[in-house]
Amino acid sequence: MSGATGAGGATGGLAGGPGGTAQQPYGGQTPPPPPSAPPAGGFSQPTTYAKGQPTPPRGTRVPGGPGAPGAPGQGGGQPRRPGPPPSGGGTGRTRKARLRITKADPWSVMKVSFLLSLALGVIIIVAAAVLWMTLDGLGVFSSLSGTLKDVTGSGSDSSGAFNLMDYIGFGKVMLFTTLIALVDIVLMTALATLAAFIYNSAAGFTGGIELTLAEED
Repeated sequence: MSGATGAGGATGGLAGGPGGTAQQPYGGQTPPPPPSAPPAGGFSQPTTYAKGQPTPPRGTRVPGGPGAPGAPGQGGGQPRRPGPPPSGGGTGRTRKARLRITKADPWSVMKVSFLLSLALGVIIIVAAAVLWMTLDGLGVFSSLSGTLKDVTGSGSDSSGAFNLMDYIGFGKVMLFTTLIALVDIVLMTALATLAAFIYNSAAGFTGGIELTLAEED
């Protein structure tokens, strides 16, 4: 019986050896597992090391990771050059357009010229009235009348005296100014309309006047 027991113990010791299916712990410690493949993030994860073995710090790059130099898809390991800075940042750009006046409508030209000449005629009448009243208030007309009486020698004879106000009175001055304003309205309207016809004829041969318009952003 003792020999059978010894044979069984030997057999159990052989089964726990290298050729057996199970390993027994040695020295009271479990051997460390083999190192695994690096993670996809490019950084090593903390693992369990044997006693006395130095541990690398957290965040150490693993060769072959996506963030490591020389990794595939990173341009052969060469650093990426920054692009050129944007040019013209904040500066306004001027846009230009070339236009050509090929025709002027005579009817519209006549209406605009009539209104402008009418405004000019009213300005002339008002200016003449203000000027006459200013000169009369300063006594210019009375002094001129006295000077003309002295020159002509008709100061004592009132019947044959020369009266300047008979020619430059307010009524006559305003009537003369109104006639000038009316003639100015008619002439300016007619000349502007005729100029529109002449321009249309000339633009048919030359193409018209070219204008360059600019607009800032």
